[in-house]
Amino acid sequence: MKLIPAIDLIDGKCVRLTQGDYAQKKIYNDSPLDMALQFQDAGIERLHLVDLDGAKAGTVVNWQVLETLCKGTNMEIDFGGGVKLEDDVQRILDTGARWVTVGSVAAKQPDMMYAWLENYGADKFFLGADVRDGMIAVHGWQQTTSLDVFDFIRTYMQKGLNDIFCTDISKDGKLEGPATDLYRTIIESSPGIQLVASGGVSSLEDLYLLAEVGCSGAIIGKAIYEGLISLEDIKSFHA
Repeated sequence: MKLIPAIDLIDGKCVRLTQGDYAQKKIYNDSPLDMALQFQDAGIERLHLVDLDGAKAGTVVNWQVLETLCKGTNMEIDFGGGVKLEDDVQRILDTGARWVTVGSVAAKQPDMMYAWLENYGADKFFLGADVRDGMIAVHGWQQTTSLDVFDFIRTYMQKGLNDIFCTDISKDGKLEGPATDLYRTIIESSPGIQLVASGGVSSLEDLYLLAEVGCSGAIIGKAIYEGLISLEDIKSFHA
């Protein structure tokens, strides 16, 4: 199971929100590159980069940070937040990101998303299934849809998109443990899925539990920034 640190961006700085609430913001590092290089030095090969300004504004904002991290690190980066146009997809890939992270467009404009999959290939996308009470939430979690998470995942897997991360919003940023029951159910009902857990990870024990459930990766945010999982722990993790 791959460990994937998250760098969430507001005003070009590393921050974390609690349950997606922009009023509950904490800045952890003024330099995303410095943070990313610390992860790289710990043996991390992949980074989850989220433009929270973009998610809120509905258009990508932190282009410069993406460019800096693509040039300044060797990590494979997935990047999203405010991706609404095909020009965004092209620019993200041209800048050097390995995956374009999509959520809102996939939920709200499926025909556009299908066209992107056709044009670029499903392997260029990392699908976010953000869940509140079993339903998909969009636009930086500001809006809950009537889309059932299992139907949403099944639809995109039928289109060849198997790299999916799932966040239980009720768990995010609270350090109370991940939604292992939800992930187990998704994995059991979706053969072939490469499911990455997101939200709630607070300890190494949580990571081993997610590996046991069958997750292919785990996105870690607040637990690293609050010192509950150290970079040394990351180095020693084997699943």
